[in-house]
Amino acid sequence: IAMDRARSRGRRKGIESAPETTVFHGKVFKDYQDRTYMYPPHELKGGTPPDHKCYIPKKCIHTWGGHAKAVNRIEFFPKTGHLLLSGSMDHTAKLWSVHGQRTLLRTYKGHSGAVRDVNFNYDGSKFMTCSYDRYVKLWDTEYGKCISRHTSGKLPYCVRIHPSEEKQFECLVGQGNKLIVQWDMRADEITQNYDEHLANVNTVTFVDEGRRFISTSDDKKVFVWEYGIPVVMKHISEPDMNSMPAVAVHPNGKWWIGQSLDNTIRVYTCGTRFKENLRKIFKGHLNAGYACQLGFSPDGKFVISGDGRGRCFFWDWKTSKVFKRLQCHDKVCIGAAWHPVLPSRVATCSWDGTIKYWD
Repeated sequence: IAMDRARSRGRRKGIESAPETTVFHGKVFKDYQDRTYMYPPHELKGGTPPDHKCYIPKKCIHTWGGHAKAVNRIEFFPKTGHLLLSGSMDHTAKLWSVHGQRTLLRTYKGHSGAVRDVNFNYDGSKFMTCSYDRYVKLWDTEYGKCISRHTSGKLPYCVRIHPSEEKQFECLVGQGNKLIVQWDMRADEITQNYDEHLANVNTVTFVDEGRRFISTSDDKKVFVWEYGIPVVMKHISEPDMNSMPAVAVHPNGKWWIGQSLDNTIRVYTCGTRFKENLRKIFKGHLNAGYACQLGFSPDGKFVISGDGRGRCFFWDWKTSKVFKRLQCHDKVCIGAAWHPVLPSRVATCSWDGTIKYWD
């Protein structure tokens, strides 16, 4: 009987990786100074200025349409924000130029399922995608080459590369089998399993300069972990809590917010206690049933979130009142991201397949 069981275990089908290809859509790959699109424009080079004051955008200044199906996630290039990365249900990730002509620069094809999540590393030279074909892949942003591909045979829901420069080859993947796995991408092996959740893991978010991370799940619990130690440091679980399918950390690193599925955004402290701030609750949008991406303005004065009816909401961080509603898309506005340098630029993406740029 034991031998039969072992044989049937070995018969479980191996998951084939789709072949990786890339297409460069620009006219010239290098300019007259031998620079590629990775080189940031002069005015964005300094990164976020210290006296940065943000303003709410008013009108749509550009629409990128290149994805054949819904766009799941968008992310600006770290520090300079001159490129925008998107992952879509049409099995591809695309890189767009935010500055100048605002064209499609490159398409990364390598998944046989919808791309669920994308994430840049600390300097934007590489990024990761995770997909419903059960693969997590690391890509070179500049040349479009797939550096490594990893699968544990389970469905990945989110992927995060470690934010520090020394641990660039380590990433965390939240999976559909209740596990968070830590991959060493150089050796293609799982170095740690974080096993406490009772349902699929929706988000993994690094806090405290990568020393700790927060995980949220469909079991309506929030766990705080020390990185590398598979024992929960802090459980957050209340009887009236809802599942939080999106999380963002405040630019000063002292707070984090979670998109609670009872149409609210909840605020928690970072640091040692990770306690909920009951006086700050952001309301007004309809997010029940949708994992709408949320974020902060770079100066931390505004909270931004998409909404199930295609709107984008801006709240004042101090008073937690709705500052502005923008009707952005016809379908669900699933992603919203604030530009890291330019004070009033916001990108939104939707299930209608478009990405819009607001000023």
